[in-house]
Amino acid sequence: MMDTQKAREVIITRSVDETMDLGGKMADRLRSGDVISLSGPLGAGKTCFIKGLAQGLGINVNDVRSPSFTLVNELYGRLPLYHFDLYRMKNINELYEIGWDDYLMRDGVTVVEWGEKAENLLPRESIKIEIEIISDETRRIIIS
Repeated sequence: MMDTQKAREVIITRSVDETMDLGGKMADRLRSGDVISLSGPLGAGKTCFIKGLAQGLGINVNDVRSPSFTLVNELYGRLPLYHFDLYRMKNINELYEIGWDDYLMRDGVTVVEWGEKAENLLPRESIKIEIEIISDETRRIIIS
């Protein structure tokens, strides 16, 4: 598991590339079983961060897109990446129907956009990332 002893880290990114780079750097420290919960408003850069994470895991960034009609996309690189997007989820039971618990037990990294919608279902040791919009290009990213 990634070292989650650090209580809170605040990082400012000033471009899409910097946000992606941050995701890539985080990928270097991830291990199988890690779960990342991402929150922030529409357009904050959650998917952009995940693209960097995927690239760091050896996954083609063009394969990363928010799941539109499904809740999860499976991507494969150095570690499998299970990309959940809960934006359109209407009921928490939808997660159980697609095998949420099974995903959490698989080898790989689970990343959840709109993770606050499943906060009670996330493992206690999950990495929480909040992305705040400061300006058109600038983001405050809080990792805890």
